[in-house]
Amino acid sequence: MVSRFGKFCASAAVLLTVVCVQGFSPARADDAPAYTPSGKGTRLLESGGVVIRMLVEEANLGGREVELGEITFPVEYGHGPEHTHGRLEVIYVLSGVLGHTVNGALHRLEPGMVGIVRPGDTVAHAVLSEQPVRALLVWAPGGEAQALIDSFGFAERPLPE
Repeated sequence: MVSRFGKFCASAAVLLTVVCVQGFSPARADDAPAYTPSGKGTRLLESGGVVIRMLVEEANLGGREVELGEITFPVEYGHGPEHTHGRLEVIYVLSGVLGHTVNGALHRLEPGMVGIVRPGDTVAHAVLSEQPVRALLVWAPGGEAQALIDSFGFAERPLPE
């Protein structure tokens, strides 16, 4: 079993790696929105029982370098359809077992494991456990949350108070 500290360290390492790989420019344009240095996220995205709590995106980062979300797949989700993303997607499993099919090859992701999807890869997700799957999603560069709304039928709502 992976400790909470271990999960935090792995999550932070994945996020930092993605930001460094994509290139991070600390310089901000004068008209760029200010960033929020802490918080519980920005909004929820929902579709078919899948819930994504957007933790970091342009609204609180002040830029589009990266997006970070916490996704929950309910047990009832079963096996989702194949789809593609226009950005790098990194998935870090927190709990449950995620079936992660990339370009036709099934990978079983257990807590503490990372899955990677490069732009243009086909991917499908499945719940392989008798409990929901919770995972962190990292998209670089940002903009994938809006693509989920525009192209994949996700609805957005504010975070509960």
